[in-house]
Amino acid sequence: MLKRITLLVLLVVSHCFVFSQKDEISLISWNIKDFGKTKNMEELNQIAEIVRNTDILVIQEVVAGYGGAQAVAKLTDILNRKGSKWDYVISDPTNSPKYVSERYAFIWKTHRIKIKNRGWLISELDSLIDREPFLLHFYIDGKQFTVIDYHSRPYNKDPESEIRALSTYVIDSLKTPLIIAGDFNVDERMPVFNTLKRVGYRATITNQKTTLKRICKRNGYLNYPIDNIFYSKDIQKIEGDVIDFVRFCDQLEKARKLSDHLPVFLRFKLSISE
Repeated sequence: MLKRITLLVLLVVSHCFVFSQKDEISLISWNIKDFGKTKNMEELNQIAEIVRNTDILVIQEVVAGYGGAQAVAKLTDILNRKGSKWDYVISDPTNSPKYVSERYAFIWKTHRIKIKNRGWLISELDSLIDREPFLLHFYIDGKQFTVIDYHSRPYNKDPESEIRALSTYVIDSLKTPLIIAGDFNVDERMPVFNTLKRVGYRATITNQKTTLKRICKRNGYLNYPIDNIFYSKDIQKIEGDVIDFVRFCDQLEKARKLSDHLPVFLRFKLSISE
């Protein structure tokens, strides 16, 4: 049964990325639930199969304590044995209330994507956002673009105020082509995102549920549309969607051992004038 899941995932991912061109970049954003020592090698290998064809993997919910950084390193090692060279960075634990702190992580293919520093948590947002976002500048063919990795507070604890603070910071402080990837705990159709949209940001997916129910019911196994990738006007979207690694109700329980969220992917070009 696990082999059937893996085959289906590979077919979906191959469809998403097979047409990738030299100047196109693919990015996956994924809230991998409790990403740490609870993930065994079989589960890490399944995760690697899902993401192996992307250029950049953006992870939320890396465990802040022992096991989180080790899981990212193990996943990178598995990816390195699947045909491409990968590197990774992990943020410091966020400066958060007790039991809320997490780490963020980026993993990327080094033959295409370059970095000049190891990124940083956005300290200016420390007092406004429980898990302050993680920022990293990437370079492709000498062109810079920036990715922000973000996991908001839960839907019932006013994530909207965090999104407003992040939107203001992005608009005032960051001028390079920019991607904001993560779990927002808010549907992208809500008015709180209008500040970003007014200056040209767009959501990769819309009206698309991304979280998994505990039990598959008559209307399926997907729950809330809260994960997304926002991109600035100087980024050209080629394709975007979720990667549904569940596929069948009888696979839901096993799928949830990987995560209770689907990955979101974006394939894009930089629209930078020479």
